[in-house]
Amino acid sequence: MSDDAWGQIRPAAARSPVEGQLRSDPGLVQRLRSEAQGAIGLAGKRATGAGAGSALKGYGSDVTRKALLLAGILPIALCCVPAYAQDLQDRPVEPPPPSETALPTDPDQIQFSADLAEYDSDGDIVTISGDVRLFREGNRLRADKVVWNRKTGQVLASGNIAVTNPEGDTAYGDQIELTDSLKDGAIDNMLVVLEQGGRLAAERGTRDANGVISVDRAAYTPCAVVDSNNCPKEPSWKITAVRVVYDPARKRMRYKGARVSLFGFATLPLPVFSHSVGAGNASGLLAPAIRYDAVNGFEVALPYYFALGPNRDVTVTPHVFTDALPMLQGEYRQLTGNGAFRVTGYATYSRRSDDFVSPTPSVSSEYAFRGYIDAAGRFQLDPNWSVSGSMRIASDRTFLRRYDISSDDRLRNNIRIERIDRNSMLSINGWAVQTLRPTESQGLQPIALPEIDYRLRFGQGLLEGGRFELQLNSLAIGRASGQDTQRAFASLRYDLRKLTAWGQEITLTAYGRGDLYNTDEIAATSQVSYRGLEGFRGRAIGAIALDMKWPLIGEAFGGVQRITPRFQVVAAPRIENFDIPNEDARSVDLEDSNLFALNRFPGYDRFEDSTRFTFGLDYALYLPGLSIEANIGQSYRLDSRPTILPDGTGMTDRLSDIVGRTVVRYKGFLTFTHRYRLDKDNIAIRRNEIDATIGSRDTFATIGYLRLNRNVDFALEDLQDREEARVGARVKVTRFWSVFGSAVIDLTNAEEDPASLADGFEPVRHRLGIEYEDDCLRLGVTWKRDYQTTGDARRGSSYLLTLALKNLGR
Repeated sequence: MSDDAWGQIRPAAARSPVEGQLRSDPGLVQRLRSEAQGAIGLAGKRATGAGAGSALKGYGSDVTRKALLLAGILPIALCCVPAYAQDLQDRPVEPPPPSETALPTDPDQIQFSADLAEYDSDGDIVTISGDVRLFREGNRLRADKVVWNRKTGQVLASGNIAVTNPEGDTAYGDQIELTDSLKDGAIDNMLVVLEQGGRLAAERGTRDANGVISVDRAAYTPCAVVDSNNCPKEPSWKITAVRVVYDPARKRMRYKGARVSLFGFATLPLPVFSHSVGAGNASGLLAPAIRYDAVNGFEVALPYYFALGPNRDVTVTPHVFTDALPMLQGEYRQLTGNGAFRVTGYATYSRRSDDFVSPTPSVSSEYAFRGYIDAAGRFQLDPNWSVSGSMRIASDRTFLRRYDISSDDRLRNNIRIERIDRNSMLSINGWAVQTLRPTESQGLQPIALPEIDYRLRFGQGLLEGGRFELQLNSLAIGRASGQDTQRAFASLRYDLRKLTAWGQEITLTAYGRGDLYNTDEIAATSQVSYRGLEGFRGRAIGAIALDMKWPLIGEAFGGVQRITPRFQVVAAPRIENFDIPNEDARSVDLEDSNLFALNRFPGYDRFEDSTRFTFGLDYALYLPGLSIEANIGQSYRLDSRPTILPDGTGMTDRLSDIVGRTVVRYKGFLTFTHRYRLDKDNIAIRRNEIDATIGSRDTFATIGYLRLNRNVDFALEDLQDREEARVGARVKVTRFWSVFGSAVIDLTNAEEDPASLADGFEPVRHRLGIEYEDDCLRLGVTWKRDYQTTGDARRGSSYLLTLALKNLGR
């Protein structure tokens, strides 16, 4: 279309000669222009002479709000935020592109272009035809023809209609009919394509004076309606309804006579149904979950989401069972200006069993309240100060397992206040533990309040560039029916790191600490080595260490390899460890991670004394796509006197066991980690730990294996030997279908752990499932089996059905 065609006005009785007459007769042009202004409300600038002709041909004449479009054609664009369609697979015409010229600044004006504009003075009818394009405040219309009958007040747009609003949603139709007020209208054979991918189709749609949209015999889907070859396909799910009403003020879509169809099959009738449209965190139902197990029977969980504001919400989930009383679950979440927190709670009234020994325990006939609270939060008060905390409390030891909430056997509660800057850190911490293990007494569980730790780094540049670190620490542990301990210490550490001319990295460390302990009721601790002496006790600790690394780097196998011999000597005087209670250093074991540590005990209550040499080798090879990292080491203690380290830890004798680790990574496809400990006398494997992951993001397998064969004293419950295997996998069978599974197997036998009742192959639990997931639907079925019985949390199978639909609770 040439530039001369933009904005031309021709009377119905003078089609052919108009163009020439407009150019040759300025008077006729002015008269025709006046008639057109009276007919369709042109608000163009006044022009005379030859200038009038050029003004009419300019791109985009201005039309007043009352003229053609305000809430007639454009109301459809303004209301096409979620709409639905009669034929969702229709391929509509291209929507109108944005205007190439500046739009009018007056909101009462629109810009238009067309091949032809006609005015019938006898019928008082204005007709714009031929690739009609209208623009106003970001709204765009394309149609073949627009007709306005000024006598009847009817405005009609027809032919390949496409209306786009500022948000990018586009409405298509065959014909739009408007009333005289231009606020009420209807569209036939409507299809709306939302910017976010949803589609709404209907036979006919109307809009009333309040902006409420109503469509008849409609269908909606957010799913793709074409396949990878751009051919039409049935969407994964859609909603069909006799009538759909959209209220833009409330941003809510309501259905009457609706039915949800999955893969083309009608499944779930919804006589009255509604959901939010483009409202973000709007209130409504979330995806339900259906589950079955032998204890509770069939379970249906139907969560409802309440949007209390842009930064806070509540989700209430009733759980209904066929073989148990209902349970109510609630979760509150809030985001504040400096942090966030959430609180989750469960509550029910049911029977329970306190028989944790019998494989078929009897359940009490008396009903009691049962529940669980899980809360967590963190607040950053300023750039340095923060407060965080977590709380987990259950009414009894089997509630979490019976209702499949969690398999944890200990619940930790914590509150922490921290201040961190560049050179210092202050932490005030408190924690308590609730045990769910049948063999443990709650009265023996520790409550630490408070635990205070302060650290300060200073003196950089002093003493040849070394650095000091000061630490002040205090801890108070209490038990309802057990040993109580209070501890305070102050320590000073100095580290000096140097690089020699030969490339060796040498680190000199000096450490000194003074401790003060107070303890009582030590007889309540069954393990004598953990008790210490009752009353106040003091202890002085000192140690000095020299650590040398010598990295050697060069080319190998087309890549780069690094070989790093390492040697360390640590000297410490004899320390009276057994006078001090042991609260935090019980789980000691020689590993690759603590081989070169200044103190190989965890925590502070035990410190390794005497003089020892530690030697090892680090190796790394880096090739394109492949990396191999490994280390191995051993230590030798000069003092031959008995050590405080328990038998089986690998450090009891003067010469320690051999420990190491190997890590292999191949692109993003394979990760393999092997940690081991070998007996120094016969190279028997005392620790064998393997973790491997192989595969892609969609198809992968994980394998984990752990065997601790250390011959540890049976009385040391924190160091018991065990053996277990863990496997898991997910296989993507097709583009949308996948199968998954996992299992945990206890391989411990009586030889490894005399207290174990397992026969060397005892499944703990396993899970197997199949899942379908595409861009707008997730459907899965999972089978889970638990092989352990504790009270009323019995062994058996459970089945879970999950369904999540995009835009509907997902």
